[in-house]
Amino acid sequence: MIVRPKPNLLNLLISLKGSIARRIAVRSLMITLLASLIVLVGTLHPDWFVRVEATPFTLLGLSLSIFMSFRNNACYDRWWEGRKAWGRVIFEIRSFTRQCVAIGNDAVREKLLHEICGFAHALNARLRDEDEFAAANQWVSGLPGGAGHNASDAILQRIGRQCTQLARRGEISEWRAISLEERLNGLAEAQATCERIKSTPLPFPYTLLLHRTIYIFCILLPFAMAVPLGWVAPIFTTVVSYTFFGLDAIGDELENPFGRDENDLPTDAIVRTIEREILSTLGHEELPPVLEPVDFVLS
Repeated sequence: MIVRPKPNLLNLLISLKGSIARRIAVRSLMITLLASLIVLVGTLHPDWFVRVEATPFTLLGLSLSIFMSFRNNACYDRWWEGRKAWGRVIFEIRSFTRQCVAIGNDAVREKLLHEICGFAHALNARLRDEDEFAAANQWVSGLPGGAGHNASDAILQRIGRQCTQLARRGEISEWRAISLEERLNGLAEAQATCERIKSTPLPFPYTLLLHRTIYIFCILLPFAMAVPLGWVAPIFTTVVSYTFFGLDAIGDELENPFGRDENDLPTDAIVRTIEREILSTLGHEELPPVLEPVDFVLS
């Protein structure tokens, strides 16, 4: 996620980090070169484009803008829902940590809190298609590894069994066990929300239609602009292509908010926050450092 102070006018014009410009630079340059070629041809043979009117492009551009706004809103909703799900993870873990004070056995309490921290690491790795067992190994031991296993869910199940055993032995009250189970249910619900977002992309024909229409529009636009605008047409076409290609690329990034693109959620930093709070609760004085943005990007 891009984290930087509000840019001034100069930074607005020259900033590249987070501007999506590098991802679409080649496409925009190709459209600019095509527009320049068409203007050159139109200058040499003005009668070739005399019957090309701009009205259809105006209507198509308006329709395309509305269509893109719907798609980008849908992608942003996925990004924001993912952030809310991770906010739920933080809330439930903090509540679980606070309620674990009732456990008199310090060793058991420390083990449970380590495992809940391992859950956060495993979930983060799972959503990024990384090795979730390796991510959780520092905090949890003896997980049933192997293809097809869900480390995050396995950790929650194991914590649930341990809380049940504590209640049966009378080390915590039945009410406390129910309360801890509710926290685990909240974590399972947040995990399911994140998995739903990741495993259910926007319908492919919806995205494909938008991609094709943007390319068709940007390629055909110089034919309508060559005669009335002359050599201003490549500049105008570049601005239009930068806008449309940029919005399209931003939508692609936000559609899956759990990756490592510049505008994805900073789940590493969120997990580090959880880790620091749990270690602080356990009395550790030396805590891992807070993750800071690197070149304005917080991972």
